[in-house]
Amino acid sequence: MTKTLRNWLIRLVVLLLIAAGAYAGWRYWQAANVKTLDERYQFEDIAKGDVTQTITANGTLNPVVLVNVGTQVSGTVRRLYADFNSTVKAGQILLELDPTLFQAAVEQSRGNVANASAALKLAQANEARIRELFVQEYVSKQDLDAAVQQREAAEAQLRTAKGQLARDEANVGYSVIRSPVSGIVVSRQVDIGQTVAASFQTPTLFQIAQDLTVMQINTNVAEADVGKIKVEQPVRFTVDAFPGRRFEGKVTQIRLSPIIQQNVVTYNVVVSVDNRDLKLMPGMTAYIYIDVDKREDALLVPSAALRFRPRDLPPEPKKATAPAASGEKKQRGGGARVYVARGDKLVPVTIQTGLSDGKMVEVTGGELKAGDRVATQNRVADSGGGAPAAGQQPRVRAF
Repeated sequence: MTKTLRNWLIRLVVLLLIAAGAYAGWRYWQAANVKTLDERYQFEDIAKGDVTQTITANGTLNPVVLVNVGTQVSGTVRRLYADFNSTVKAGQILLELDPTLFQAAVEQSRGNVANASAALKLAQANEARIRELFVQEYVSKQDLDAAVQQREAAEAQLRTAKGQLARDEANVGYSVIRSPVSGIVVSRQVDIGQTVAASFQTPTLFQIAQDLTVMQINTNVAEADVGKIKVEQPVRFTVDAFPGRRFEGKVTQIRLSPIIQQNVVTYNVVVSVDNRDLKLMPGMTAYIYIDVDKREDALLVPSAALRFRPRDLPPEPKKATAPAASGEKKQRGGGARVYVARGDKLVPVTIQTGLSDGKMVEVTGGELKAGDRVATQNRVADSGGGAPAAGQQPRVRAF
């Protein structure tokens, strides 16, 4: 075989290989483009139903009245009469401090009172004698004034001593700590032998919940949502301790004081809870749900359809906007876009949306009707449903 013939054969083989590859690519492209819409996308049918807009938040369960029991005097704890979960009555003794120093101070003050009383008697007798002598002109007016001053000073000294005695006797009474309310002890922060100091601030010895059958949830709601909440509105909530159970309450107060953290403004919403079975405990985290609006028999579209963008469709060209004529108002806002199956094509449709519960969105306007099929996800090489294109974020808020 000559060299020239061999070169021609090599060229022929290369051409055949190129042709076979081109044919295989054409067949692959043809097979990919003859796929039906159901093979390329996942669809859901548009239907009518009910949708409820719900505000969610987290809060903490607390007793309605939680009393901190402290002490006005310092001392060492001698006896304890209450413990955690103890049921106490108003006026019941909770704790006794060692009264030795207080009783000693009382005895000392009583001695001071007796001494001041004796000094007053002497000053009064001296004043009486001086007055008699003054009448007989044996002493001067200055001597009489001095006697009166001594009597008045003795009276003042007696009042001071009696005040100190009353103070020391009160401290003896303060060494016995009594419950100011009837309730349940939820916290005890001292033990026998512990020294409590009340020099700078009143230390907390006990915390008493006045009534655990009625509790409240303190939760923070964003400023964008607080306007939809009303007093007496029903509330549903769950707690981690009872995952299969839903509890109920109602809004009792929307506090006006704002809470600002990292430039985020929230408001404290107080929810009243009936806890007659005492299942709920102070400090539990409550996950609350407040239904603020509802639509019945509304046309609903899955929220996934609002986020969907077809992966294999080319981007739409931007249209130049002509300036508005005189007297013509420029249309503001816009709707959300969904993709609907029309025959063998996927057609973009603009709709107006209303309430949302996170899964379904109310359709308030647009060319959608019950039975239409909207695309919610790409079936090929994209299981995430596609990300919204720039400028096409659906104007829907999920609660």
